[in-house]
Amino acid sequence: MRAVTIVEGRVEVREHPDPAPGAGQLLVRVRAAGLNGADVLQVAGHYPPPPGYPPEIPGLELAGEVE
Repeated sequence: MRAVTIVEGRVEVREHPDPAPGAGQLLVRVRAAGLNGADVLQVAGHYPPPPGYPPEIPGLELAGEVE
C-alpha cells in the first residue's frame, strides 16, 4: 500500500506492506484521506499516535470501502 509517512519531521508518500486486519478489525480500501490538526502535531512530534498504530503513519480521517 502507499501511505503518507512521517520521515524526519516531514511527510512523504511511501510504500508499506499491505495490512492484515486482526480480530475485531476491518480492512478499508481508502479512496480519500486527509491530515488534520492532530496529524500535523504528530508529524512535529507533539502528539502520540493512537495505541497499536504505527507511529510513522499518521491519519485519523479517511473514506473508502470495507474489503
